[in-house]
Amino acid sequence: MAVRIGYASGVYDLFHIGHLNLLRHARSRCDYLIAGVASPEMTERLKGTTPVVPLAERLEIVRSIRYVDDVVVDEHINKADTWAEVGFNVFFKGDDWRGSEKGDRLERDMARIQVEVVYLPYTATTSSTMLRKALTLLDGRQIAAGQA
Repeated sequence: MAVRIGYASGVYDLFHIGHLNLLRHARSRCDYLIAGVASPEMTERLKGTTPVVPLAERLEIVRSIRYVDDVVVDEHINKADTWAEVGFNVFFKGDDWRGSEKGDRLERDMARIQVEVVYLPYTATTSSTMLRKALTLLDGRQIAAGQA
């Protein structure tokens, strides 16, 4: 039986339960899990934002999660390029990507190199985007109240 090497990429900024759920579910569906932590440059290109938590700290947080066997810096938008460097046969992504343009592109790219794409339940109650917005609001209130 072939070893299932999984890959779960993300920014993993402001680490939260959604990140933990993704990694937990991914690890339960493979023999060895590699987590790809997006570089600041790739995050800027993809999302137009810079992570709040520095890369070295995000790597250490993700490396410390018991479900993760290895951690790499993810610098490629095209995950086939990541596959060429890292090597995996299962790619995990949140199911918010299913049926989207970027999800369809991911599936096509992975099919060409015979990598299975597995969608995992997206945790809609918490996201880094939501946390970032909440922090911005709180920061704005502190500045308005003269507490900066």
